[in-house]
Amino acid sequence: MTIHGPSAQVTAKPELNRILQRLDDYRWVLPQEYKAGMLVPGIIFSNEEMLEGTGQHEAIEQVANVAFLPGIERYSLAMPDMHSGYGFPIGGVAATRVEDGVISPAGVGFDINCGTRVLRTNLTEADISPKLKGLVDQIFRDVPAGMGASGRLRLNMDEIDAVLASGARWALDHAYAWPDDLEAMESSGALAGDPDLVSPKAKRRGAPQLGTLGSGNHFLEIQVVDEVYDRQAAAAMSVTVGQVLVFIHTGSRGLGHQTCQDHLDVIEEACVRYGISVPDKQLACAPIRSDEGQKYLAAMNAAANFAYCNRQLITHWVREAFRRVLGLDPRADLDMSLIYDVSHNTAKIEEHRVDGELKELCVHRKGATRAFPPGHPDVPAKYQGIGQPVLVPGDMGRYSYIARGTHEAILQTWGSTCHGAGRAASRHAAKRMLKGVNVRQRLAERGICVRAQKPGALAEEASEAYKDVAAVIDVLDGAGIAKKVCRMRPIGVVKG
Repeated sequence: MTIHGPSAQVTAKPELNRILQRLDDYRWVLPQEYKAGMLVPGIIFSNEEMLEGTGQHEAIEQVANVAFLPGIERYSLAMPDMHSGYGFPIGGVAATRVEDGVISPAGVGFDINCGTRVLRTNLTEADISPKLKGLVDQIFRDVPAGMGASGRLRLNMDEIDAVLASGARWALDHAYAWPDDLEAMESSGALAGDPDLVSPKAKRRGAPQLGTLGSGNHFLEIQVVDEVYDRQAAAAMSVTVGQVLVFIHTGSRGLGHQTCQDHLDVIEEACVRYGISVPDKQLACAPIRSDEGQKYLAAMNAAANFAYCNRQLITHWVREAFRRVLGLDPRADLDMSLIYDVSHNTAKIEEHRVDGELKELCVHRKGATRAFPPGHPDVPAKYQGIGQPVLVPGDMGRYSYIARGTHEAILQTWGSTCHGAGRAASRHAAKRMLKGVNVRQRLAERGICVRAQKPGALAEEASEAYKDVAAVIDVLDGAGIAKKVCRMRPIGVVKG
């Protein structure tokens, strides 16, 4: 194993000494000896305060369990937003060899290709303030949100298959996208998926939800850039202090969830049949080159395409809401171009260098995103000089960030970084903590206009439920796996 940086020293506080070895202020090693059967060590990106938070020991245990996966290379990774999830920790990253390794649905998650995107505008907060409430209300009407929400399109099964095959390209072909939108999307908004491997049940669940915002931590925010850290990178993204941006976070809705469940049932049986032993049945997996592994990969890609198209349709209706409320053309007057769209629940076949040798790996990113460096062939042309934009949302009461990918991320994390702030408390705990608190009113007093399908559920997503994203971004920046570009604060929020 090669660890880049200072050699490991046991300098953690006593309660962590039993488990972790501290590399530096941002990285911790979970030794391979921690649990018999681990094939590689774990590396956790965090700081002491976050590691001592609620639920972190459960997540650390999951980092150890992921290290049992056959074919795993180097180490089991966790990003600073880590918290316990299904099998993998959320914020978990693992690369397995294609030749003899496995693919695990738990390393992707149920909401396949949940992801984020940011749109720019040429508006300032002063431009938008007089009409902010009307704009948030219009977006709330135009973008259906929440559990079971139905979208504005009614597609038949042949049309859904076309979406599953072509992703955001379908939106472009049907006038719901601008050509340059696809140039600013990870994988150009489409993966090699097979619609025939997505079940009729999954398609029926997803068909009415295309173009809708999910519930829970999904959101649509109008934000203002309040600080720029890297002027060169910000200029490449056409971002300046005081500018209004739109941040969108959602995924593949019920279609992705059902697709995961359908193939998880098959892979659980295959895991036993192939004689694969894992410490947690939620980590069920199959050889990547097996029939089950290949079918899951193709179905997952098809569901990912649904998510790309879903975010693109939401983008279209956001642009139309700005047109309707402000009376300005989204392109000619507002320049509402897409800065970037990045996925954070995927498993992708990628080439990475391991001990000097180029290898084909399946990189699982569960609540983690790519952070590819300048010059990487998968980075859009306009960002070749600065690296891929990395989108790191916080919570609806504080901040979000845009960062950029780095060469160090390729060396340390297979070109990966975190996907957000990460929960610090469960939804139930957050509701107990904020019982009697009017979260909507509290946000309004801070100048944040909020519309939610279930206002009572806002407590589940309040700031107290999340880690401080400023601390999370400092770990990314300090460890070198993403460098911060700018910070945004919310002024308008739409929740499911």
